[in-house]
Amino acid sequence: MAAYKFSPLLLFLCLLIGGNISFAQLSGQGTTSPTGAPNKDTSMAKTNTNSWKNYTTRTSYKKLNSEKVYYPDTSLHTFHRRPFSQAWQQDMGNLGSPTQNLLFTPEDRLGPTLGYHVFDVYRFLPDSLCFYNTNRPYSEFTYQLGSKLEQMASVLFSANVKPNWNFTFDYRKVNSPGYYKIQRTNHDAVYLSSNYKSLNQHYELYAGIIYNKMQQDENGGITADSQLLYQDYADKQTMDVAFENPNYSITRSSVTNMQRDFTIMLQHGYTWGKTDTFYSQDSTQYTYKLKPRFRITHKMELSTEKHEFKDLVPDSTRYAATGLFNHGFINGDFYTPGQDSVLSQQKWFWIDNRILINGFVGKPGNELAFSAGAGNRLDQFTTAYGTGSTQSNLTNNYLVGEIKKEALHPGEWFYQANTQFFLTGSEAGNFLLHASLGRELKNNWGDLVAGFQQSLNSAPYNYTIFETEYDTITKSYNKESVTQVYATISSPKLRFSVSFHNYLINNYIYINQQELPAQYSNSFNISQLSVRKVFKVWKFYLDNEFAYQQVTADAPINVPALLGRHQLSIESDMFKTSLRVATGIEVRYNTSYYAAGYDPFFNRFYYQNTYYTGNSFPVASVFLNFRVKRFRAYIMGDQLQEFFFKNNINYHGYPAQDAMVRFGFVWMMVN
Repeated sequence: MAAYKFSPLLLFLCLLIGGNISFAQLSGQGTTSPTGAPNKDTSMAKTNTNSWKNYTTRTSYKKLNSEKVYYPDTSLHTFHRRPFSQAWQQDMGNLGSPTQNLLFTPEDRLGPTLGYHVFDVYRFLPDSLCFYNTNRPYSEFTYQLGSKLEQMASVLFSANVKPNWNFTFDYRKVNSPGYYKIQRTNHDAVYLSSNYKSLNQHYELYAGIIYNKMQQDENGGITADSQLLYQDYADKQTMDVAFENPNYSITRSSVTNMQRDFTIMLQHGYTWGKTDTFYSQDSTQYTYKLKPRFRITHKMELSTEKHEFKDLVPDSTRYAATGLFNHGFINGDFYTPGQDSVLSQQKWFWIDNRILINGFVGKPGNELAFSAGAGNRLDQFTTAYGTGSTQSNLTNNYLVGEIKKEALHPGEWFYQANTQFFLTGSEAGNFLLHASLGRELKNNWGDLVAGFQQSLNSAPYNYTIFETEYDTITKSYNKESVTQVYATISSPKLRFSVSFHNYLINNYIYINQQELPAQYSNSFNISQLSVRKVFKVWKFYLDNEFAYQQVTADAPINVPALLGRHQLSIESDMFKTSLRVATGIEVRYNTSYYAAGYDPFFNRFYYQNTYYTGNSFPVASVFLNFRVKRFRAYIMGDQLQEFFFKNNINYHGYPAQDAMVRFGFVWMMVN
């Protein structure tokens, strides 16, 4: 077992050492050309790094395995919107609480997974890392403050050590005690990324280190919605909640969920092809351009994840009501020796290695790239409780392949097809197949995209076992199949977009009305249509978004049929364009439906069809956004409908906040 745990770390250290050796061999510490000659002419002034040191600021970033270039966001139109509730995510009435997408999307999984996803919108994930390139050190400070000490702060710093080598650091903190009793959230998320490309363009490396820790105090929800109607409960902290604990703490709950993960990602490769040298007009600077033809790529991911449920002052009725177990706990003050508790920990350690062979066809900057390779992954799952633990080790081998052409310029077609197929192990037969086709239209007219995706997956680990010192629940499932077809048309010039998605799901895995893991064996269909149109008259903007979705009858899915958001704003430059302002009103709503319930014991949402959510009025807000150079800020009044109606109900037992004031800013700094 020791070798199993430590061999991945040893492999990672070897790869890093190898990478550093490659830096020295290929870049010559930035002082030699591919031939080994110094990067200077007879005047000692010719170099391929001068352009990087000029005073014109250039900051951009890319995503892994893509040449598409993105730039830091400086928009003002929707700057006031909550960053973790876009587009249709809904939390439980407190920043940092579990979220669910009201526009249904299946869980994105392939291969063994632990299965906890309610905090995903707050986490940094390997596939979403940004790899920056900047010719001057770039910093971004973000801070948001709301009523009841709701806070979110983040700091991003990016700098190029050399023109071809960047380091980026990003840290984010979310903390909110909440309007209601003992519902505190406290999250930390941080990543460090680095990307390097040798001066002759042949060797490249992308690396990332990610740490996320999400903590939620569980109050079980308010005991009755009628409390929202009485003036005696104007202070929401006085409302009765399901998990009362008067002998424990008045500010913290004895029932908590915690999810923590740490991931290391490393991808590097060497490319063969023809290298051309380009000189500036005065011959004082030069750059290399590689015409790639063949590449070998290695990617490694190493991760450990832990989920922990704790109930330090348990009540037997909590567990008997859900059908988990019946047990009489020792009552009394928390600090009394012998006090019972309920603990369930699930841990996941995995390491994934893959080798890819890549080929390129076409002109540089417009290549058709294709790749094929094989991978191996080791997964270790552990469930621990107060008196013991269970463990399972899995080994799987798979094949991967991809063909891709990106549209890096207007008027170009783009297409992509990729697949991953598990050959051996517990996941044998599982696969993902995805294909898409589209075109970037000229003159900012927009783009067209159509695609298809098919996947076959096993159940996540946390659906198969739930274990405490008092009870064990185990279950097996058939494989879940998800088929998706989609099409999107968007036009910035017309300020219009429309998209269609259709899902066909078989053997759907979910939490049922008894709050226990279950599987729905019948196939069902979900169709979705989303439309957005922005009207502009002079300086006035009317931004309209609609989403409609239809689910096969009797399918165990909770979704509203119609969602909408409308924003009316006036946006203008002032003081000779030194200041730009966007101010207006916004409303958002959804039709009544059987909203999902939330189960704190599994830290998941569950299907129910007895509690009907019919909110009386759309959520309304007013806002003022402004920008001065690289500084953007907003101030807004949110949940203003609460002045006239009771709080909207997000989920059974979990109302939205009161009317509140929110303030925030983003300050971009270039050294």
